[in-house]
Amino acid sequence: MNELGSGTVDAKYFYRGAMQRKEEKTMKTSFAKKGLYIGSGAGLIIFVLFGLLPGSLLGGAAGINIAGWLFGQPVESALLSRIIVFVFMLIGTLISGVVIVTGVSVLGWITGWVMDSRTHEKVTKIDDTVAAAHKR
Repeated sequence: MNELGSGTVDAKYFYRGAMQRKEEKTMKTSFAKKGLYIGSGAGLIIFVLFGLLPGSLLGGAAGINIAGWLFGQPVESALLSRIIVFVFMLIGTLISGVVIVTGVSVLGWITGWVMDSRTHEKVTKIDDTVAAAHKR
């Protein structure tokens, strides 16, 4: 057998395997990142549709209760009680936004990670098939 020809074939398969592993790494980061970005966008949309009003409402209710504890019931329309209610409305909205956007972003990232693991399995199977064909 010609050793030079065999060595060239080995080098070609080694180079192809190295390129597939390199592509696998870039695909891995890109699928996970794409999933994260898509999840973040979807989380923002879900927050605007379903989290903005309830977060403000629940935060405002908590603010009215705290202002009632501080100034007595019924809460008068003084400036300080309004500021307390406003601050708690903002806090409720921010908490709602953080929870919804973070949760949906994590779901998107996990989905991308699962897609990465699926493509990794396919690339590994292709490498095994090429190695088995080369040994024949």
